[in-house]
Amino acid sequence: MTTQVEIADYKRLAKRRVPKLFFDYADSGSWTESTYRANESDFQQLLLRQRVAVDMTNRNLAGEMIGQQVSMPVAIAPTGLTGMQRADGEILAAQACEEAGIPYTLSTMSICSIEDVAAVTRQPFWFQLYVMKDRGFINSLIQRAKAAGCSALVLTFDLQILGQRHKDIRNGLSAPPKLTPKHLWQMATRPGWCLGMAGTPRRDFRNIVGHVKGVDDMSSLGEWTAKQFDPQLSWDDIEWIKEQWGGPLILKGILDPEDARIAAQSGADALIVSNHGGRQLDGARSSIAALPGIVDAVGDQIEIHMDGGIRSGQDVLKALCLGAKGVYIGRPYLYGLGARGKAGVTEVLNIIRNELDITMALCGERDVNQLGRHNLDPISPLLKQL
Repeated sequence: MTTQVEIADYKRLAKRRVPKLFFDYADSGSWTESTYRANESDFQQLLLRQRVAVDMTNRNLAGEMIGQQVSMPVAIAPTGLTGMQRADGEILAAQACEEAGIPYTLSTMSICSIEDVAAVTRQPFWFQLYVMKDRGFINSLIQRAKAAGCSALVLTFDLQILGQRHKDIRNGLSAPPKLTPKHLWQMATRPGWCLGMAGTPRRDFRNIVGHVKGVDDMSSLGEWTAKQFDPQLSWDDIEWIKEQWGGPLILKGILDPEDARIAAQSGADALIVSNHGGRQLDGARSSIAALPGIVDAVGDQIEIHMDGGIRSGQDVLKALCLGAKGVYIGRPYLYGLGARGKAGVTEVLNIIRNELDITMALCGERDVNQLGRHNLDPISPLLKQL
């Protein structure tokens, strides 16, 4: 049996164990996927300063994100259809995060519901909200998140209109999958996945089905969601959401310094520099390339987080060096989940933690909270572009 030692190993294993339409959903971007690829490749344009003959004992990775203690400055990004990578996927991932001491963020478009996850976890998780036209439903989602004890609301701001994702269109993506010959073949060649799905009732969007009038099956849900994402979303909506929520608020999807300045004045507690994993505006800059400009613009006014392209603990460290207070990982934990379930998520988080720890030591630092641009080599191509 091959030992998994890096994130790429879990990606290869997940590809063999997850039906193609759901693996492709996790592992793709919009249009030409240029931004999706840049999210990863631009990290290679940041070089690290190696330091020697320094005390590397008693290292610390713990810190805070929006005032909450974390064992390392990493959170799980909200990802739709997680429960289609592995049966009960959101539950398994949330439990792994709880044991690891990092925040788990549940997506509005999850397969397991808010209540499903709350029933099997003891520590508060975060909830990600899409703003839809049905404000009554949005308010009910917020109230359900409050009742479940969620400790932060992550408001996604970059999905007013869905970016075109060619693989999802070609695959006929839906949850549960349509029983076409193509999909039946994909599932038949993944017997472990099928066995898991046969043993759970959670196969559709349980935050929505049964909670919206007239949405009782997948055909009506597909029609409803296509019409519900709100293209008129504006900064004014934040105030209403803040009033309904009343707790820590994080704005996700900021990529431009001008938008960051507005976000900093919105009353939110943090913003996430993000291009939706390269799944929205193809041709936009990578998250790591956008991060330093946003830190320079508003880093003293609002807490800044980042997601997009994180594939190692070294990537985490580079984002922290550029001023992020915390980062989110999406695809790496989905690979772990699809490959080995809860154990795979735990193993991926351990890989990230170990790589972050060793890299930090070799850079001559003992405390993750002391990382900064002084740990990056000034000849780095990305730094020269700033």
